[in-house]
Amino acid sequence: MTNPEIGKTIEAAGRKTNYLEEGTGPAVLLLHGSGPGVTGYANWRLTVPDLASDFRVLAPDAMGFGYTERHENETYSLDGWVEHTIAFMDATGVEKAHFVGNSFGGGLTLAIASRYPDRVDRMVLMGSAGLDFGLTEGLDTVWGYEPSLENMRKIMMECFAYDKSLITEDLIKSRYDASKRPGYQESFSAMFPAPRGRHVAALSTPEDKIAALPHRALIVHGREDAVIPLESSHRLHQLLKRSE
Repeated sequence: MTNPEIGKTIEAAGRKTNYLEEGTGPAVLLLHGSGPGVTGYANWRLTVPDLASDFRVLAPDAMGFGYTERHENETYSLDGWVEHTIAFMDATGVEKAHFVGNSFGGGLTLAIASRYPDRVDRMVLMGSAGLDFGLTEGLDTVWGYEPSLENMRKIMMECFAYDKSLITEDLIKSRYDASKRPGYQESFSAMFPAPRGRHVAALSTPEDKIAALPHRALIVHGREDAVIPLESSHRLHQLLKRSE
């Protein structure tokens, strides 16, 4: 049986990078969040087909996540994630793309826009990281995940979903199974060790640099978000002059 999470593979920044690709036209890069068991497919499987009718859609597994190659004794940082994403764009022949970033992926989008403004067209920021804020209980739970079906159920039901009817046992099990693949938990636990508040700051872009960004941006945020505070997106809207 084919695993739909495994798409194409390309070498980027010295690692085999797993990604989904569909459609033709202007490039759209979909950057996933940092929840346990996440992949480009897990985050974007329902989005890719809709966008692919008008765009070339690419959804990579970020360094340390999913089916992208891991290296021994890896260290993870915003710098590394930025450079891996730019190398992925270079490898796939994408000079400039629209970016859609979810949570962690939103923080990564803002960092890329700040450092490589000519590589970014428009941005969609969904419950985005990228500003410093006090560590929420939800984010501490997500980043502190230890593999068990019950822990995954708690995260999916209490941290990720407002409408809990959307969370099925099959979905919980699939994310749990993904989180216990060989090497995954070692990478995940190395990214955000306690105390975890420091990692919020480490994923942030200075406010003056965000305010200087010329890009058009659509900011989307759930009012009841338990992981990233809604106030963070209100602040992004204040800073980004061409946002709505």
